[in-house]
Amino acid sequence: MSHTYKDLQNSHPCFGGYKNNAGRIHLPVSPGCNIACRFCDRAVNDTENRPGVTSKVITPDESLEVIERALALCPAIKVAGIAGPGDTLASDHALETFRKIKEKYPDLLKCMSTNGLLLYERADEVIDVGIDTLTVTVNAVDPDIEAKLNKYIIYHGVRYEGAEGTRILIDQQIKGIKKISAAGITVKVNTVLVPEINGEHIEEIAKTVKAAGASIYNIIPLIPQYELADLKAPCCVQIDEARTKASKYIDVFRHCQHCRADAAGVPGVSEYGEQIYRRRINIKETFSHG
Repeated sequence: MSHTYKDLQNSHPCFGGYKNNAGRIHLPVSPGCNIACRFCDRAVNDTENRPGVTSKVITPDESLEVIERALALCPAIKVAGIAGPGDTLASDHALETFRKIKEKYPDLLKCMSTNGLLLYERADEVIDVGIDTLTVTVNAVDPDIEAKLNKYIIYHGVRYEGAEGTRILIDQQIKGIKKISAAGITVKVNTVLVPEINGEHIEEIAKTVKAAGASIYNIIPLIPQYELADLKAPCCVQIDEARTKASKYIDVFRHCQHCRADAAGVPGVSEYGEQIYRRRINIKETFSHG
């Protein structure tokens, strides 16, 4: 069953904002990553409310137990998403989880986020498992700009640094978006806005991803941390200006909540992540910063 962009505005919190009162559950099943963003500080803790953070990394089988618990607490949940804490295509955990969800909870929308490095070559698997919406983080479409945001990538076991690596990353992202969108899957693109680095590049990103088939664009303000800890987060005016520039080319989402990788509930209305995850699943922490 394919869902149009209009359908998603009525059933997905990352497409309709607060107006649809739809909930989501994020399942933190993806342990490792294959790119090294200079602003990314993934962590396992109970305190930080930002992407890349979870209280536990769970298994695909445990995810079904989590969904059952989440739906009992929050029947408004309509979306099962996997957004980390690592990359969803860097291991098989996310796709295995979605296969199980497809069988046991066929009415839930399946939403996946990825950095896109392996998207093109794993696109057939993504399509086959029935992903409804895909989010790809594209922070630049110029390798030199992206190299200021990304130290290196690990691609087929080889480490590529600087623009050599980001050229591969961008190429795979754009080819992947084209292949996924051509299959009828709605694609959202996230961009982390770092005014000093990609602030003047937003229009080019928006234009490029729209041409590749993306339907909606989400600009996320930098959280200054890790190697970019000394840079300033964009102010409201800078974020609004970036969104206005992007909106010349693509529909822009304006309600992002910087959700954790184990968020659960209706964004901005109710959050059940603490009851569902924290101190409730006693498993070995296998999180990898790889």
